[in-house]
Amino acid sequence: MLNTPLSDVDHVARPIVAIGTDYRPGTLLDFHTHRRAQFLYGMSGVMEVNTDDGTWMVPPYSGVWLPAGKRHQVRMNGVSTRSLYIEPHAAPRASPSCEVLVVTPLLHHLLLASAHIPARYDENGRDGALAQLLLCELEQAQVLPLFAPLPQDLPLANLCRAFLGQPNIHTLPDEWAQQLHCSQRTFNRLFRQQTGLSFGVWRQQACLMAAIPRLLSGSSVTRTALELGYDSPGAFSSMFRKVLGQSPSAFVREALKEDGALK
Repeated sequence: MLNTPLSDVDHVARPIVAIGTDYRPGTLLDFHTHRRAQFLYGMSGVMEVNTDDGTWMVPPYSGVWLPAGKRHQVRMNGVSTRSLYIEPHAAPRASPSCEVLVVTPLLHHLLLASAHIPARYDENGRDGALAQLLLCELEQAQVLPLFAPLPQDLPLANLCRAFLGQPNIHTLPDEWAQQLHCSQRTFNRLFRQQTGLSFGVWRQQACLMAAIPRLLSGSSVTRTALELGYDSPGAFSSMFRKVLGQSPSAFVREALKEDGALK
């Protein structure tokens, strides 16, 4: 189904409802929830997903898993999407939190085909088999570390949001400690308690989230590295490779190659 409101088909007694939707650049879907779990896949452009837990950056050929009832907001930057809305009892992932998932070429083609599955599909026919295979592939999908959890402490959360808007890898924890009027030791303990991560790991993930849309929009590795405060492109590339398993240039080449091959 293409450009069909979920409210028209949410009541249908099937494990999966699949909908394809095109969004204009800059479209903002304000905070909302779904009764079903959702897998939101962007075939082009970049999505930014915000929840009460934090922010996810979702590059092309990745998707975000949203558990049933999870309050979320999505900013679409020129995105054509495929969404799977899945009954909670059939959800293939047990995580109570959102996850950014790798979309393999197989899963990509399954998602393309899902847009042609009617709401009341034959569960014992081809469409039913396709739905079951989609659930299996989602269960096996690899998680990308493109998440920056937000703390519940309001002053700390404000600092985190400001950083997400203008990340710099050389921002120091003692600078934030001073703004919060506490010692660095107290700050480090508070930050880990509130986010589950050390400040250094959170800062790195926030910078990585900012780097991916820059790289995919054509910014050079050197420019991206310097904009994020890295001392050299080599230092940035080393971090990128350590986290994502490939260099920034290879990541972009693969994304563009898939973009051309799969469209």
